[in-house]
Amino acid sequence: MKENEVTIYPLIDMSELNRCLLCHDAPCTKSCIKSLPVGDILRSIYFRNAMGALYKARGEKCIGCDAPCEQACVLGKKSTPVMIKSIISSLYSAAKDTVEYGIIGERELRDAFTTEKEPDISTGIKDIKLESPFLLSSSVVASSYEMCAKAFKAGWAGAAFKTICSFPQHEASPRFSTVTNHSNSFCGFKNIEQLSDHSVEENMEVFRRLKRDFPQKVIIASIMGRDEKEWTSLAHECELAGADVIECNFSCPNMESDSLGVTIGQDAVLIEKFTAAVRRGTALPVLAKMTPNITDMVPMAVAARRGGADGIAAINTINSITGVNIHTFTAEPDVHGHSIVGGYSGQAVKPIALRFISDMAHSKELSGMHLSGMGGIENWIDALEFISLGAGSVQVTTAVMQYGYRIIEDLLEGLRYYMKIKHFSSIKPIIGAAVGSIVPHNQLERDTILFPRFDYSKCIGCGRCYTSCYDGGHQAIEFDLQTRRPRLLGSRCVGCHLCRLVCPSKAIGVAAKRIERS
Repeated sequence: MKENEVTIYPLIDMSELNRCLLCHDAPCTKSCIKSLPVGDILRSIYFRNAMGALYKARGEKCIGCDAPCEQACVLGKKSTPVMIKSIISSLYSAAKDTVEYGIIGERELRDAFTTEKEPDISTGIKDIKLESPFLLSSSVVASSYEMCAKAFKAGWAGAAFKTICSFPQHEASPRFSTVTNHSNSFCGFKNIEQLSDHSVEENMEVFRRLKRDFPQKVIIASIMGRDEKEWTSLAHECELAGADVIECNFSCPNMESDSLGVTIGQDAVLIEKFTAAVRRGTALPVLAKMTPNITDMVPMAVAARRGGADGIAAINTINSITGVNIHTFTAEPDVHGHSIVGGYSGQAVKPIALRFISDMAHSKELSGMHLSGMGGIENWIDALEFISLGAGSVQVTTAVMQYGYRIIEDLLEGLRYYMKIKHFSSIKPIIGAAVGSIVPHNQLERDTILFPRFDYSKCIGCGRCYTSCYDGGHQAIEFDLQTRRPRLLGSRCVGCHLCRLVCPSKAIGVAAKRIERS
């Protein structure tokens, strides 16, 4: 669990929960004798929506239950079932700890569940209102009427439809590869997918149906042309078919031609020219979707603004090779013994995406433009980080590909509970609230030290802090093999906090105050 989570939400050990497969039509739910939505509770905790999980648990603490949910767990067929009973029970002790340790006041915890008025999480792209900041990004997850309709019914505020073009697509098979962690979740995801393989008219009919059936949802038409005429005509046709926003795909890394996609996004002259062509074809708000495969995104975004863009969408995927099969010596994914450099997404790219959003939020030349952030968003905290750095909306694909549209429930709940606890009645004050915390290198305070502090009641005596500090730090920790306790050597400690980051039991906090360097 990340540090900023424990300042707001219950302290829950995620190690056992990470084994949960987040099953479709979860058998654990069907087996619960108290009719609890067990699968939904586990999913909410998994996606850092502990308050939503508490609400769904309805005060049940599973005391005296023989845990039929664990007997129904599909993991039990081949290994040990998830310890569901202890996870749900820990919700309440963790919630109690948040009050006792002063992490959340008892009143704030109570208000989160009893306040009748919901905070206003609506935002907008120019004059187009979004009921929430949460959008699907342009990809396979928003590539048909059926998919978008399902997403809209689940609660997504809108979708950037898979990029529409006037030329045929020739997809490879397979076209995905991943970098996974120990629980087989995607840390990183590579795709070599191209654009929509449906005709322009077929996609226009999808827009007409979606706008008829879901008039309150926002349709973002992602488009790509081969010349100015195509950019103009595609924008015009999408507006006539009911799109609310046009998104210029200047950043797809997987195109066969050198005059398309990411090539445009690396050339300010082309960006300005094609944005202007789009502006000639529509009166709708225009977003320019930028590539991260450059050093500085700001000049490219400024060029889009000169061309008439109202906002920037960033980031698209990063050029990547995710791995090589060491038996066949073929990069992944293997297409008849070959592969290509493809687009990388998922949790691993979030720090890079946040950096680009921050850069643009700091730019005076881009002041007032809508920023639609994407790149590694999986839970509401991820989304809130983008929003606090200036994004007025956020877009998601990779997490939906792994977990489904259902993650929107925890995105919405998590954001709303946070706003209730923090007493935000509207999301607007949060947009850009963290921008000022990012300063130039020469403005960072470097004259004091903040020491780590050991909490021996949580320490399990593994010695990881000692090993990391001795081999990768400043040899500022001693480890007593008899008591299996670490001890800080203040005269050597430089306050780097490597020990705190590697501690598996979160037993290392921070000192109460900073001290002047000697």
